[in-house]
Amino acid sequence: MPSVRPRLLYVTDLAYPARGRRYCDEDIFLTSRLRDEFDLALCHPGEAAALLDAFDAVVVRNSGPVLGHRAAYDAFRERAAERGTRVYNQLTGRADMAGKQYLLDLSAAGEPVIPTVGSLADLHLLPAADEYVVKPRLGADSAGLRIVPADRLRQALDAGADEDAAADGADGDILVQPRVDFAYEVSFYFVDDDFQYALFAPDPGRRWELVPYDATARDLDFARRFIEWNGIDHGIQRVDACRAPGGELLLVELEDLNPYLSLDALDDSGRDSFVAALRAALRRLLAA
Repeated sequence: MPSVRPRLLYVTDLAYPARGRRYCDEDIFLTSRLRDEFDLALCHPGEAAALLDAFDAVVVRNSGPVLGHRAAYDAFRERAAERGTRVYNQLTGRADMAGKQYLLDLSAAGEPVIPTVGSLADLHLLPAADEYVVKPRLGADSAGLRIVPADRLRQALDAGADEDAAADGADGDILVQPRVDFAYEVSFYFVDDDFQYALFAPDPGRRWELVPYDATARDLDFARRFIEWNGIDHGIQRVDACRAPGGELLLVELEDLNPYLSLDALDDSGRDSFVAALRAALRRLLAA
């Protein structure tokens, strides 16, 4: 008898070599729990576009940075749009899904983000710092990130620009931020627009050694303003922030494509709660 259960294509790269993390363990766990309710198959991001027609929805999870398979990802997005495929996360994200431009836009709008500019001409808009972070506007997973002393910043940016664009500091290619002496980093995890849990790294030098964080109402107001700004109805989002010297939270990143969830930092009850929320979210997506 044919199955009447929804069919999910789960896109992941089980071999992706994440630093300090094992993405594959998370996806093995999640798919083992989703199979209780859905007929599910895993595929590499390079194969997703060719397989869409056989499934009711696609779940994009730990598939690695898009830069590693740009052509395949563009083909997937194009094919999904053509056939109206339900995709989780939905492909309308305005944050990391579309690159790092949102950090420039939010910074210019005066939102609580780490101050960010995209050219030499705008360096005067940044607060003074001993060191600056320079990273590609289309970067991911810290690829290409550099820490540059203040007295070498202009030289470093000029050296990274094409000869014809040196005067502009390679506008459109890079982001520059002051290196913030933060107390810790904290991440807030949402399924659709519902808050699930928060984790933080007590030691700033050990970003992925995370423990549960008891988020305050003010913390959640901070995180939700970016979830609301992004406007995703269906998807998992992670709001990464740092606790600045003045005590305020500043946005570091809004990951809305395939955020790693650090489920291993939760207890069994926390993981069960997350799985239940994800199942419910996928049911909503399939009913949409």
